[in-house]
Amino acid sequence: MSEQFATWSKPDDLSFEDWIESRIARFKGRKYDWNALKFQADFDPKYRRAQMRYIGTGATGVADDTNTIPAEHFTFSTMVLPSKCEGPLHVHDDVEEVFFVLKGSIRLFLKDGDHYTETVLGERDVVSVPPGIYRGLLNESEEEALMCVMLGTPKPQIPTYPDDHPLSKVKRNG
Repeated sequence: MSEQFATWSKPDDLSFEDWIESRIARFKGRKYDWNALKFQADFDPKYRRAQMRYIGTGATGVADDTNTIPAEHFTFSTMVLPSKCEGPLHVHDDVEEVFFVLKGSIRLFLKDGDHYTETVLGERDVVSVPPGIYRGLLNESEEEALMCVMLGTPKPQIPTYPDDHPLSKVKRNG
């Protein structure tokens, strides 16, 4: 192992069992955060979605969630996308983003310069989107979609939107 992080070492004041327990994020100890991207839903309800953080805090701008496992190389969360709602086209210039569909299906939009494509991801489908490529998603179904979202760095930059997208002019809450 070439790197060693403080969070990877058992603190002297914890038993091995207690230390391992501190590295487990249990579903029963989590709540869906419908406010993480509320500024988007306030602009247009079609952008309503919720995040549940497990490892790190992701790229939504929430930095004060202490109910997560510390992130050293990536973040991991789940995202609920209600029926007919969407995650707007956005870009992460600093990091790869992975979407793994657990329940339902989503239409994925990808744009890189003049190149554009769409595809549908169903249950247990996964996509890895490289940095610098715009991505967005839409739940066209009547049921909510649930997906895992991973970002390949512990503290991702806040994503940006295309200049011509209305959210590019909207200020975040707080």
